This record gives sequence, structure tokens and C-alpha cells, in this order.
Amino acid sequence: MDFESLVGERRSIRGYKPDPVPKKVIDEIIEIAKGAPSSMNTQPWFFHVITGEPLERIREGNTRLMLAGAKVQREIPVHGSYEGIHRRRQIEIAVQLFEAMGIERDDKERRQDWVMRGFRQFDAPVSIVMTYDKSLEPATISHFDLGAVTYGLVLAAWTRGLGAVINGQGIMQSAVVRKHAKIPESQVIMTCIAMGYPDFDFAANQVKSRRTPNEDIVTYIGFDDD
Repeated sequence: MDFESLVGERRSIRGYKPDPVPKKVIDEIIEIAKGAPSSMNTQPWFFHVITGEPLERIREGNTRLMLAGAKVQREIPVHGSYEGIHRRRQIEIAVQLFEAMGIERDDKERRQDWVMRGFRQFDAPVSIVMTYDKSLEPATISHFDLGAVTYGLVLAAWTRGLGAVINGQGIMQSAVVRKHAKIPESQVIMTCIAMGYPDFDFAANQVKSRRTPNEDIVTYIGFDDD
């Protein structure tokens, strides 16, 4: 698959088949993703690949605490609520997903269930938790590098017939993730990626988020046709 087709075809997958993913395939995906650019070759990333019973314990702990109203425990600064154009884009993808799933605006039960799916990492058979060395704090540049390698992961997964979704909800209770994934205290948990074989009968998997037109976000300076 050429790069343009790969980028155009890939989408976030939120419904998975229960089939296990071979460790060898995940290792190949990570090997490809490591080709991402890295500031001064620091390669700050760690990949914690979790499946089976440990992942089920993470799902259970994350869900139980969030349902109980526990305070979110994320280890990187988060912005909080979005406003303006960023909020409108957030709402747009939510509307797309709810329409695909047939979830009505006033259906509080199904909306709540959708949120819980996120806390369960969309019931994917694999979760890859991304971390970096705490010694790199303040870690803005490391965050950039982890973003690059994470995009490499989801693209490489697609070439192997796997789907993925980058999912901050899955690490909302980072202490639970750290315990069951055996992540050392010397590393900071940034995000996770749910991964598995897509269930294309799951309606939300047909949704692809729309992107802002170039004329709204790109400025060209010094070109002959300015």
C-alpha cells in the first residue's frame, strides 16, 4: 500500500474481534514504528504491550473507579474542557459516531455505555501503554516524539490487518495501569493504544473523522503566487 492510500484508508477502530494478536505481529509493528523521527535521537519511548488477564484487571479497575466518581489520575498535564473551534471539532466526531451507532441525544444509558467502552479500551484484545523516562521532565519534546512514534504504530498496524485507536481514556486511572502493567516508577505514562483485528460489522468503525481544509490552517509566505 502506498503512503497516501494508507493514510487515507486508516481510521480509528472502536470495535474489535476477540481474536488474540500474535506477539510476533506486534513486534513487527513496533519495529516499523521506531523509525519515527526523534529529537536529537533521544528515542524517549517505551512500549508496554498488555493482553489477557492483566488487561482485564486494568479494564475493571479503570471502570470501577471512574463509575465511582474517582478523580482522574493522569500523569501528564491535560487541558481540560475545550472551547471554540476545538470544541466544535470534538462535537462533530461525537455526532458522527452517535449517528453511526444509532444513539439518540437523550439516550443517557447508551451514551454512558459508550463512555464506559472508552474506559475499557474499547474491549480490544491488546493495549499498548506508551511511557517515557521521568528524567526527561519537563518533557514537551518527548511528548512530540511519542506522538510521532504512536502515529507510526497505528499506520503500521493497519498494514498488518490490525486496527487501533489512540485512547487517553484507557489510562485515566494511571495507578491501576502502572500496577497491572508492571510499569516502573521511573517512567511517566502518557497514553495508550487499543489494538486488535477490526470488527467491520461494528457501525462506528465506518466513521472517519473529517479534516479542516488547508485554507483554514495553512499560511504560505514568499511563494511567487502569493
